Amino acid sequence: MTETVYDVVVVGAGNAALAAALASHELGAKVLVLEKASEAEKGGNSYFTAGGFRFAHEGLADVSRDILVDLSPEERAKIILPPHGRQHFYDELMKVTHHQSDEDMAWMLIDHSRPTMGWLRTHGVRFIPMYGRQSYLVDGMHHFYGGVNIEAVGGGAGLVEALIARASQVGIEIRYDTGAHRLLQNRRGAVTGLEIRTPEGHGEIQAKTVVLACGGFESNPEMRVRYLGQGWDLCRVRGTRHNTGDGIRMALDIGALAFGNWSGCHSVGWDISAPPFGDRTVLDNFQKHSYPLGIMVNIEGERFVDEGEDYRNLTYVKFGRAIMGQPRRTAIQIFDQKTIAMLRGEYRIRQVTKVEAGTIEALAEGLGLNPQALARTVAAYNAACQPGQYNPAILDGVSTKGITPSKSNWALPIDRPPYQAFVTTTGITFTFGGLRINQQSEVQDTTERSIPGLYAAGELVGGLFYENYPGGSGLMAGAVFGRLGGQQAARYALGRRNI
Repeated sequence: MTETVYDVVVVGAGNAALAAALASHELGAKVLVLEKASEAEKGGNSYFTAGGFRFAHEGLADVSRDILVDLSPEERAKIILPPHGRQHFYDELMKVTHHQSDEDMAWMLIDHSRPTMGWLRTHGVRFIPMYGRQSYLVDGMHHFYGGVNIEAVGGGAGLVEALIARASQVGIEIRYDTGAHRLLQNRRGAVTGLEIRTPEGHGEIQAKTVVLACGGFESNPEMRVRYLGQGWDLCRVRGTRHNTGDGIRMALDIGALAFGNWSGCHSVGWDISAPPFGDRTVLDNFQKHSYPLGIMVNIEGERFVDEGEDYRNLTYVKFGRAIMGQPRRTAIQIFDQKTIAMLRGEYRIRQVTKVEAGTIEALAEGLGLNPQALARTVAAYNAACQPGQYNPAILDGVSTKGITPSKSNWALPIDRPPYQAFVTTTGITFTFGGLRINQQSEVQDTTERSIPGLYAAGELVGGLFYENYPGGSGLMAGAVFGRLGGQQAARYALGRRNI
């Protein structure tokens, strides 16, 4: 019996991997997708996201053409969606990464983002505005803010289900419970397939090209400590337990070039009662991201960040890491009745860790904090709040004066009881360090030459994100580089590299 030789084998079955598989199939390649997880745990980290995408566009009229195609005229009339132009996207990315993001990769992401959204829609992914998390209702109008305003229907789970359904529809083979273990090469160094592990044992798959799209090392506590630092073995994992750095390790083992911010990661404020890994029912609702509407303190009752430094989408990753530096890796968000009704839906889940009280001192007692210390912090913050026109949908400049850290926007006194407090820790989503690719998504070796037949996409690609992250750009990068990697892998396998 002749063994099947695939044109393209894609390792992983999340957003980036499935984009690669579909793009390869479009060009006529015979494609196999390998998923380390069981079918019941499919989808990688993508499954656990909110499904939001940041991309370059010119406003509502633009995205209504081929992305938000399901909106009625009545719905469109109640939406204010600011443009998110290519230069603005670039400026936001460079601002949060302190201009460390790779220029070529940044522009590839930005310039391919809008076409890729339309391409995803042609493959059955439906999109809607992110009403509940990225807009405020003001005078009957939904004012969207922060740049990531459109999500896949059903969030990340819906995105994965739609892409898998499409892959099945077009005949792409997916093998579950099949982990890639080692890359195979011929004598000239070209990748020729993979050694795999299944519940039945080891095996080999022959392939003309391989696309690695199986995530970072965030679920590997040993690698987290080695690269992120002391204490990171103790954080919660926001998503899948299967992203243990396998793809990165396999590539480094054959001489791939490590690239990007290996000591950095995407992390979030995460409910302290959340399990060690992502919950496929609660999904991303353990996150707690309405902190700009209140204040955040540690277990000593002290504020430690400027909660209003910028839009949530540009600070939540930075603050997720900041929580790791606090005593017992814990932060408490505090709100009063002026803003509690505006909190995102994730604050109302049954599993939330919440305390409510009529006084700040009673709130502190319920939290196990020093009542006098918390009362001093809140009193100092309240006294520092300056008058202004409060507007949560813009950087309103309503700030504090005379305290450190300051609060640069949305600084309302915490003075209308009953008060509510939510206890959080850090949840890690993905790691920023990974492999170096070129503009054809080819993995580079340590001499910055392409490893023939090896491509990469998604969270295991380094070079885009450093220290911080603009919300919604991870799924977008996965789809963009997944699509590009899949196209290039198919062209290489089919002998069409110059197309």
